[in-house]
Amino acid sequence: MAVLLQIRGAEKSYGQQMLLDDAEATITDDLKIGFVGRNGAGKSTLLRILLGEEELDKGEVIRSSQLRVGYLKQHDPFEAGESALDYLMRDSGQPDWKCGEVAGEFELKGAYLNGPIKELSGGWQTRVKLASLLLHEPNLLVLDEPTNFLDLRTQILLEHFLRSFSKAALIVSHDRAFLKATCNTTLDLSRGKLTMYPGPIDDFLTFQEERREHDEKVNATVQSKQKQLQKFIDKNRARASTASQARSKGRQLERLQTIDIADNLPTASIRAPQVSPRQGPAVRCVDLAIGYPDRTIAKEITFDIEHGERAAIVGDNGQGKTTLLRTLVGSLETISGSMRWGHHCEIGVYAQHVYGSLEPRQTVLEYLEYKAVPGTTNQTILAVAGSLLFRGDHVEKKISVLSGGERARLCMAGLMLGPYNILVLDEPGNHLDVETVESLAEALLAFQGTVIFTSHDRHFMKRVASSIIEVREGTARTYGGDYEAYLYYVNKEIDDGERARNPSKAKLAERDAAKNVNKSAGKNALKQVASSAPVLDERMVQKELKNLEKKIAQLDAKRKELNDKLMQATDPHEAMQLHEEMTNVSDQLGASEERWLEINSQ
Repeated sequence: MAVLLQIRGAEKSYGQQMLLDDAEATITDDLKIGFVGRNGAGKSTLLRILLGEEELDKGEVIRSSQLRVGYLKQHDPFEAGESALDYLMRDSGQPDWKCGEVAGEFELKGAYLNGPIKELSGGWQTRVKLASLLLHEPNLLVLDEPTNFLDLRTQILLEHFLRSFSKAALIVSHDRAFLKATCNTTLDLSRGKLTMYPGPIDDFLTFQEERREHDEKVNATVQSKQKQLQKFIDKNRARASTASQARSKGRQLERLQTIDIADNLPTASIRAPQVSPRQGPAVRCVDLAIGYPDRTIAKEITFDIEHGERAAIVGDNGQGKTTLLRTLVGSLETISGSMRWGHHCEIGVYAQHVYGSLEPRQTVLEYLEYKAVPGTTNQTILAVAGSLLFRGDHVEKKISVLSGGERARLCMAGLMLGPYNILVLDEPGNHLDVETVESLAEALLAFQGTVIFTSHDRHFMKRVASSIIEVREGTARTYGGDYEAYLYYVNKEIDDGERARNPSKAKLAERDAAKNVNKSAGKNALKQVASSAPVLDERMVQKELKNLEKKIAQLDAKRKELNDKLMQATDPHEAMQLHEEMTNVSDQLGASEERWLEINSQ
């Protein structure tokens, strides 16, 4: 385990905002780190500092002489007319066969490898950049929101790549499913402080919540004790016979300190429009063809979406998901076939072109008053604005000065104030932080109307989608299973493709399968032996059971003790050591419990 990067005493501020306040962290070559924090916390600033593009106000970044950083470029590094293969050879200096071999890991072949790179979609261009990264053989990958605008298939390919990548990675992402699948460590930036947690994102969020609850309980106990001591002091300090006791209690009171718990950061709280539930088809498409005057994107589309459904539109980039959504809301004319909405359908739309074309001279409040149902009180409008973090003077801000995330939240607030019983959402999670996306999911689950949406956020899709419509190979159809089943199907397609492309992986998979079969056969054989074995001596059995019960109790107590220490640890190295020790104790505890159950079953 070699240290690649160290951040010591880092301070960085912009105006009155302190982004880094005596922040410290260490990155070693065996970590894949999910870097998380609220929008505006300073994650991108810290990445630029680590890459040498910005300087700290105070502190230092110590880089190992062995450090080789691979950074996923956000800008377009391609030259006019060049193919993906041309770019890979130019950028890496590697021969064509090597570039082609690495490109194959991202399914770049045929026209995708040899055709003009500028004609590829954003997702395919990202695959080219990833192949280029791998050709440079870095020992630290730095990825800033790598899943933005990537379709599901490219996200899964990126996951496979990162899992097989044997070096370190630092990944900024709001996508919890992606971080859970790729990262073994979590780095959090909050209120200027860096916290390194030795576990994946879900464990970190649980730890955060448990630590807060623990600190609140400790504070309640301390405050109760403080009241008792103060009551004793007030009662006894005036009496000569008890004054010394009161002074002693006073010293105890001075030593009692509560834990400083930071206030929760403000979080958006989205409330769904109040509509009455309805039954029957909300929209019906029969033999529909969609596209543009000069080309058809998809045809022979036939499906119904029922009132109350939350239909997710899925498929690779470039297949026609957005084209289908735009056709459903009337932004594009149908080419042929029929598409019909039910009676009294009020459609609200959330899409990038919507929040990109807001009237810049309007204020936040003026926009919301315009979008609200006639008769909506000013109090209700301000409450909805406040729930999406437009509070106080912020409602008087002009739209022209709002950030992308603020405009996205404003459009969401406008939808929530409207009369809509149909919501059509194109990538609603883009530009929204994790907490706002979570609030949106809760609101859509509570919504009594119909939702038609597309998203690349798998955690969001799993929570919200009740039905799946797949756009693929020039048509769109209802997918038979739920989103979990669709994920399994895409993963299997990718796995099959990787095995076909790389026979050595296929042999390895076969060998693993054979090992599993042999293990299973061995277990069955052991079961047969056990069933024919003589009954064990009862005294020996009882003795072993007692010893196991004693050991289990000791290990369980040890695990709780380590967990308490881990919750109070502030040093990242100490936390990592405690986490490893707790994992070891948990493994021993599991083995002892299994043995106890085995003896009891015999």
